[in-house]
Amino acid sequence: MHSRPDGRRADQLRPVSIETDVLKFALGSALIRAGDTHVLCAASVEETVPTFLNGKGVGWLTAEYEMLPASTPTRKPRNAFKVDGRAQEIRRLIGRSLRAALDAALLGERTIRIDCDVLQADGGTRTLAVTGAWVALALAVERIRAKHRLPRNPLKRQVAAVSVGIVRDRRLLDLCYREDVAAEVDMNVVMTSKREFVEVQGTAESKPFGADQLERLTALAAKGCRRLFREQRVALNRALKERGA
Repeated sequence: MHSRPDGRRADQLRPVSIETDVLKFALGSALIRAGDTHVLCAASVEETVPTFLNGKGVGWLTAEYEMLPASTPTRKPRNAFKVDGRAQEIRRLIGRSLRAALDAALLGERTIRIDCDVLQADGGTRTLAVTGAWVALALAVERIRAKHRLPRNPLKRQVAAVSVGIVRDRRLLDLCYREDVAAEVDMNVVMTSKREFVEVQGTAESKPFGADQLERLTALAAKGCRRLFREQRVALNRALKERGA
């Protein structure tokens, strides 16, 4: 049996750490690391909503995602003057995932903007961005609640994401880059702490996979997300304690 590049078990996440409130001017921020993938997530708020929500009394959340030029072995050019289709897809994924965590009606007519910047990439940047962004969002919501005295918490549930795949006929959790490029099946799974799916993105690179493999892969992803939910809670509780909340 082939060993993984970093010696992990098939069902083992990379070592995860979440550092909170790393940015002075963000309402909430988190630097999340999983192995050699590092993503900086920040949440800001604006006291306006998109025009299609004007006067409806509900809020909105939107997300941005970028990879810094030196985040990959070969410098990645900045996308100042062209549309990056992959980045657009990931922005939408992050936005959809975090909107599933919010009750927009309790947020009031304000927009939360999430920025996710990949500092270093070794696979799983989109899933790590979702997981870290939830922590930044939760910290921002706490400050919004305190400032505006919201009667109820708009944050309904946790959301986390992880990759799974089949590499050399083995089901693996949390693929690094070397595993990702060799995968026969590559899947990104976004879940809530209520064991619900927000999104499942799965692709067969060589041969199709059956329903039994899909079920086993999503079960493996659920196991990984349960661990990530614990990491999120630990980071959030530590940050709130440091804030004196």
